[in-house]
Amino acid sequence: MIRSYKGITPTVPRTCYVDESAQLIGDVVLGENASVWMNAVLRGDVHIIRVGAHSNIQDCSVLHGMLNKWPVIVGDWVTVGHSVTLHGCVVEDRCLIGMGVVILNGARIGAGSIIAAGTLIPEGTVVEPRSLWMGVPGKFRKHLNDEDQEMILQYGRNYQGYRETYLEEMKKW
Repeated sequence: MIRSYKGITPTVPRTCYVDESAQLIGDVVLGENASVWMNAVLRGDVHIIRVGAHSNIQDCSVLHGMLNKWPVIVGDWVTVGHSVTLHGCVVEDRCLIGMGVVILNGARIGAGSIIAAGTLIPEGTVVEPRSLWMGVPGKFRKHLNDEDQEMILQYGRNYQGYRETYLEEMKKW
């Protein structure tokens, strides 16, 4: 469901896939070739939500900001795993956000980072680029190498393939 809020309608390029069970509300803008999967909620009612080109927001994830203070900004080629909560945070380009991760207001995830499944990134945390964080609360574990960077992009490429397949399937309906 894509719906307006206070006169602002989500912006979804034709190259995107948004599952019919997902909800995009208000000031949400998707970049080219982005995808939003089953039962995800991008709630741009209290602040803006931006999702970059080639990024994917997977099943049951929730993106929401904090009124007049913290938007949600997701860069290009970001994979947001199943059941992730991104609340008032920034995730820079080429990151992998594992299943069940929670990232809170004012946090910033540096480009090329991995946040491991189940991790909690507390308010205001700054994750430096190309790093792996894990745990509750999340802690730095190691710097990521070029092989890790390629693996992050492979997840994004996989979802580009799924997006294309689903868009083709939609033409048959």
